[in-house]
Amino acid sequence: MDNAAFMPLVVALPLAGAFLAALLGRKSAPVAQALALLSGLLALVASLWAARIAASGAVLVYRVGGWEAPFGISMVLDGLTAFMLVTVNVVAFGVLLFCIDYLNRFTAKWNFYVLFLLMVAGMNGVIVTGDLFNLFVFLEVAAVASYGLVAFGTEKHALEAAFKYAVMGTIGSLFILLGIAMLYAHTSTLNMADMARILMMSSETGPLMMLVSVLFLMGFGMKAAVVPFHAWLPDAHPSAPAPISAMLSGVLIKALGVYALCRVFFNIFGAPQHVLSILMILGALSMVLGVFLAIGQWDLKRLLAYHSISQIGYVILGIGLGTPLGIMGGLFHLLNHSFFKSLLFLDSGAVEYATGTRDLRNMGGLRNKMPVTSATTLIASLSIAGIPPFNGFWSKLLIILAAVQVERYGYAFWAVLASILTLASFMKVMRYAFFGSLRKQWAQVKEAPVFMQLSVSAFACLCVLGGLLLLPDMREPFLGLASNVLVRGTEYVQIMMTEAR
Repeated sequence: MDNAAFMPLVVALPLAGAFLAALLGRKSAPVAQALALLSGLLALVASLWAARIAASGAVLVYRVGGWEAPFGISMVLDGLTAFMLVTVNVVAFGVLLFCIDYLNRFTAKWNFYVLFLLMVAGMNGVIVTGDLFNLFVFLEVAAVASYGLVAFGTEKHALEAAFKYAVMGTIGSLFILLGIAMLYAHTSTLNMADMARILMMSSETGPLMMLVSVLFLMGFGMKAAVVPFHAWLPDAHPSAPAPISAMLSGVLIKALGVYALCRVFFNIFGAPQHVLSILMILGALSMVLGVFLAIGQWDLKRLLAYHSISQIGYVILGIGLGTPLGIMGGLFHLLNHSFFKSLLFLDSGAVEYATGTRDLRNMGGLRNKMPVTSATTLIASLSIAGIPPFNGFWSKLLIILAAVQVERYGYAFWAVLASILTLASFMKVMRYAFFGSLRKQWAQVKEAPVFMQLSVSAFACLCVLGGLLLLPDMREPFLGLASNVLVRGTEYVQIMMTEAR
């Protein structure tokens, strides 16, 4: 099979799984569960195959229906595509493993799996498409599925959070659609590479580019939950079931927000300096404000939600620096955050599954009753705080060194301060949830079921071993190629156009 011909599989496999789960899973929850696991596993295998192909440095373009670009829809595989596909599908499959036991307390499991697979298909579609309007379509597929998943518990607070999330998400989508419409009116194309080529040759795009940049910053900033567009996240993440909180924080805000923003501003607009400056400011604000808001929280999942805002700030800051080291650090932290934040949300779900509470003040001493959950939470806490040798340390170090390298000492200071405050916040989590004396009401508490333990243990291993990706033999074919796509900016367009012919 032609290497390019397999690219639609990363979208088609979860879509087919969603269709079959809706068709066959209504009367049998195990069937829906098996279909979801199979679809997730096959999508993961396809993403790893994509990474293997991309490691050679090749850029593949698949023309849907055989139509030539820019008239037809293209799917593009490059280093950044492969990097994001692996990130999304590793987390998705790990979360599906966790769901095997976790969903036993829910009804209508087939609904959950249908929406879950649609969300994964939408994220994969956003990542592989080379067409700006189709990016919007896939973005909406993933977003609408996530709205339903936030409300899956059907409790009052979940429905309220889902409504708020849907309203703000729709506003963000409107900004994105307006920006795409304005670009299409000017360039008469929706193919990203062709659009970038036309914009490079056009000499009178100043006011248009400024307006479109503002629209995209607001739209994709809303999807990424960057300050000041973050208001939906502290309600949506705690209200959703723990596996969905892991997906929202772990990969959804990255695929729909950070990745799409990077593709547009680096590979279409050429990373203008004023946009990079805005990204650095927004990144620093998110980093600091998020951690300050997290420290005062007693609801475990709400605390983690605010840390999602803070950690996405590191990613935006690193990418906003615009240097090869900064971009690599930002992308590496995106990957690391996907692992340790997914792990933290899954562990919070395991604690709530066992105790029925998320309030840290009502916990204590759970380490003796839930040793696996306690150990993996400690690993994730050290990772998010940037303690060596865990994965979060290495990516934060790259971002701080990149800021120092370009004499942005203020940003380096705020990154260090936010990391110290993050450590303080998670010392509080460990102290109140797992250490101390065991309360009488938790005397009968048991460790989470086996598949939940297996899932969190796998993520914990990724947190411990993540730093190995900086070894030269592993860095260049994965992180290096992904960051090069953004470093080369619109120069990269020439390769894409050549491959598309």
